[in-house]
Amino acid sequence: MTSEPLDQQACGSVPDAGSAVGDCEEAVRQLYAFLDGELTDELRHAFEAHLDACNPCVEVVAFEAELRKVIANKCQDRVPEELRERITAAIFNEAKNRK
Repeated sequence: MTSEPLDQQACGSVPDAGSAVGDCEEAVRQLYAFLDGELTDELRHAFEAHLDACNPCVEVVAFEAELRKVIANKCQDRVPEELRERITAAIFNEAKNRK
């Protein structure tokens, strides 16, 4: 996979005026909403239809999805129990003082 931005020439996808995701540029704009499950059904179906016809975009989606997994697995620092207790006590005391 290259680091060049995707465009119509990269995938050969021709923008479709009736499609919500007719080209790679639009697909890239909607990538994170797709990965987060935030697209409407209509947009998700259009995005998936674009992926069916565009291998470069499939590669981008796969890369970003894998990158998210790696980051999620590596960013699981454990907070020491003593710190958790101090934070809990501080929140409790703040709430108690506001009453």
